Amino acid sequence: MRIVDRRLNPSGKNFENRQRFLRRVKRMVERAVRDASRERSIEELENPGEISIPADGVRQPILHHGPGSRRDLILPGNREYVEGDRIARPPGGEGGDGAASGAGGGKGQQDAFRFMLTREEFLDIFLDDLELPDLAKRRIALVDKEGLRRAGYATTGTPNNLALNRTMRMSLSRRIALGRPKAETIARLESELAEAAAEESASVESLQSKLDALRRRRSRVAYLDPVDLRYRRFERFPKPVAQAVMFCLMDVSGSMTEHTKDIAKRFFMLLHIFLMRRYKRIEVVFIRHTDEAAEVDEETFFRSVETGGTMVSSALEEMLRVVKDRYDPADWNIYAAQASDGDNLLGDNDLTRELLQSAILPLCQYFAYIEVRESFLDEANPFEGGQSSLWTAYAPLQKEGGKFQMRRVSRRERIYPVFRELFHRREAGAAHGDQA
Repeated sequence: MRIVDRRLNPSGKNFENRQRFLRRVKRMVERAVRDASRERSIEELENPGEISIPADGVRQPILHHGPGSRRDLILPGNREYVEGDRIARPPGGEGGDGAASGAGGGKGQQDAFRFMLTREEFLDIFLDDLELPDLAKRRIALVDKEGLRRAGYATTGTPNNLALNRTMRMSLSRRIALGRPKAETIARLESELAEAAAEESASVESLQSKLDALRRRRSRVAYLDPVDLRYRRFERFPKPVAQAVMFCLMDVSGSMTEHTKDIAKRFFMLLHIFLMRRYKRIEVVFIRHTDEAAEVDEETFFRSVETGGTMVSSALEEMLRVVKDRYDPADWNIYAAQASDGDNLLGDNDLTRELLQSAILPLCQYFAYIEVRESFLDEANPFEGGQSSLWTAYAPLQKEGGKFQMRRVSRRERIYPVFRELFHRREAGAAHGDQA
């Protein structure tokens, strides 16, 4: 989304002030989009919608002198006030309440500035600072993604691609080749003619004839001709991009309630939208598991009602099988996202952690685990209270900035912030840490 500052500039604000204003408005639009996304369902996320930002956000700050703050004043006094009296600050009014002053102030005008975003604008802003961590470590492949690069000059083009230096160089070459007289030459002849006329010299007639000939020649040879125009030319070329695969592992066992399944599906649908919009060359593998795991298609992954016992290690083993069969870690960036309620078959937790730590994480660029539950004692602090056996087994593998991250979710509205936490853009090298 491109925001253009079209305000009038009566106060002579400089370029830096206007750029600061644009940055402030863009941050407010991004915040409004993320707030609006919490209230939407996954199906509604790709629809256009109206958002609003506080009117104060588009107001130009003005520094001025006036009532307000604390100041020492010397007043002449009158019948009511004499020397030493203190005048109470007026309640409310201009300057009395800073929040209410200025255009757009007041609680009733917080949503005064409203506008409509298209589907593309909404998703671009929503996904703006998200990315798959540590992409492009593996071999790159030439795919259908194209880029633009300079490819010399052309005699036709659009005005914005006009190559001014090259055009003037062509003009100069043509003028030299055709013998167009220089302005200095004509000026010198005019000066000589004026001196000869003043001295009543016999050379006046010849100088005048020579000067007329040069003027006629200059009028025939244009300074800038259409044949001089040159435009920058661009050509499309295949752009190498990294290839990646995302494994979606979802627990659909009998312990998963409709509420927890709904949250897990929302997470994976949001992940699917993110991957399809941001990356051209990425494959998604769906794996459902109960006490057995199987690779399924997208429709089965989101719609099937199959259920049963729980053995999380089966999903990891299925993922390893698919990697071995189709995705050589030397060629592919491998990612995985797992959703479960944390209940696992007794005795399977040690095997699950061992598989994740020794076999999965060394292959992966990034592994995200979300635990979906009916409720948590303290969702804001995932390491406090109500921990499942799987959460306890996974917890030692999490390291700040590492390739394995885990979060807990129990409410629909928490899906968006948790998703952003897991896939926000990181500093280079932040996800390279080895797991404990």
